[in-house]
Amino acid sequence: MRHIVFLRAVNVGGRWVKMQRLREVLTGAGFADVETHIQSGNVLIGSPTRSGAKVAATLEPLLEEEFGFAIPCIVRSPAQLLATVERADSLTDPLDGATLRRYVTFFRDPLPPDRRSELADWDVPGERLHPDGSELHWWLGKPAHEAKISNARMERGGLVATTRDLKVVRTLADKWA
Repeated sequence: MRHIVFLRAVNVGGRWVKMQRLREVLTGAGFADVETHIQSGNVLIGSPTRSGAKVAATLEPLLEEEFGFAIPCIVRSPAQLLATVERADSLTDPLDGATLRRYVTFFRDPLPPDRRSELADWDVPGERLHPDGSELHWWLGKPAHEAKISNARMERGGLVATTRDLKVVRTLADKWA
């Protein structure tokens, strides 16, 4: 079974993971057909394990031992990633054409109802959010560094998440789904 793994917060703030070394480690640990895409921790692996949660539970201690810091892993199947892109394409731009960038945040688990409501009600000029199960679609009408929304804000309450530009998500779906 193929799994797409998003590594949270690698190659930022001194948390360096070389993709070549990552591929070597994962291949050495028995994962098949290991591929990476760009330096932000996007990985395709093959494993007989069907459960994404079990794959993450296997990867996290392996990566921490190798790289020296915790690396949360968020796992999606190729079909789930393709569905995320299709869902993104079906959503209407809430900024009425003023969107400069779109992102998708992948959560480890489905958003609890209170967090889903809080994020759906986000009302900051030039920023709109649409929670959808274990993903959050967002639109920005300003540069990301000016946005009030952040991964830290999204992870409040112990949630684990990582964000990718929708262009990267599309590329991964084209390449791996």
